[in-house]
Amino acid sequence: MSLAIAGMGWITPLGNGVDPVWQRLLEGAEAPAEKIREQLGDQSYSVFRVPNSALASLAPHPRLRRASAISRFAAVAGLEALHAARVKLGPQNRDRIALVFAISNGGVIYTKRFYRDIVETGAQAASPLLFPETVFNAPASHLAAILGITGATYTLVGDSAVGLLAIRMAEDLMTNDALDCCLVVGAEEVDWLLCDAYRRWRLLRLEPPVEPFSEVGRGMILSEGAGAIVLTRDGSLMIERTHAGGYYRKRTEAEEILKRIICDLTEGKIDFVISSANGTFIDKAECSALRQTIPDAIVYTVKPALGESVGAAGLWQVIMAGQALRCGELPPLLHVTSAISLRTPALRMSLARAGHAIVLSCGVNQQMAGLRLSIQ
Repeated sequence: MSLAIAGMGWITPLGNGVDPVWQRLLEGAEAPAEKIREQLGDQSYSVFRVPNSALASLAPHPRLRRASAISRFAAVAGLEALHAARVKLGPQNRDRIALVFAISNGGVIYTKRFYRDIVETGAQAASPLLFPETVFNAPASHLAAILGITGATYTLVGDSAVGLLAIRMAEDLMTNDALDCCLVVGAEEVDWLLCDAYRRWRLLRLEPPVEPFSEVGRGMILSEGAGAIVLTRDGSLMIERTHAGGYYRKRTEAEEILKRIICDLTEGKIDFVISSANGTFIDKAECSALRQTIPDAIVYTVKPALGESVGAAGLWQVIMAGQALRCGELPPLLHVTSAISLRTPALRMSLARAGHAIVLSCGVNQQMAGLRLSIQ
């Protein structure tokens, strides 16, 4: 079914708020890199972190007193999206709002911290307040409690494509007439352990810049934050179609699945593509699939500016596509290192009368999905 995006929320390494972050992207800004180092190790990694100032708008709440950073990111983005959608929460509608939360690595961070407390100081010193954060659905629980939502609440765990799969799940939920809207949130938090794992998988680079569409994938930079959208049945910004994509067992299979996704989503006019290119092997798969299906496509990826936010990545891409359709332009694409037979905006690009876009999400852990947006 087709659903409308009634509101969006964004918290990123460039700050929070859809309009402020969008303006910085149009100006060509990119997030500053920060070094993180493990307490007992000597290897440091560059990451893009959310600045403390981005959380200043979050009102105090007992549920967030000891909650994880990922839960705070989700709360900021979710509240902004609901405010933009003019959804007023109260006893009259708390059971008519569904929540779908997309996450990738969040619980791993707190499992490590809980275990480290036990190793360093003994089992008696491990904080029972930290243990609940080791569960992947902890952020969704916090967010539902803060908002007072008593409707359906789900958590999906996956890779960078999980945000689009969460939107597809929201479509199924919204077939229930008892629901007025569905809040979809994707969030991620950065930790040294995650960086070390991705580096061992040869997917991470130690220093910026992120170089998308390079002939040789030199790796990505991990980032953190959250994205949120409120889905309703009517509106001007429509998700016309979602595509569940598929799972690739080998990298060589990714291109074929992407071609099927693109062909299914590009029936009719397409004005631009928001790609998931992040400097890894997925760039080559996306480029090749796009060349063979829509070779004249305008292609943009936000990951050189904001990094690879994994669990939040899909929602960030949808917000990018929505803003580009609303504003009629794309930000400049940073650090393109090789010429490709696709039109990538070196400067801010006007999209006069643009009405249709597709979002492609190809994760490094075998998931992929897509969707098509339009604006009336």
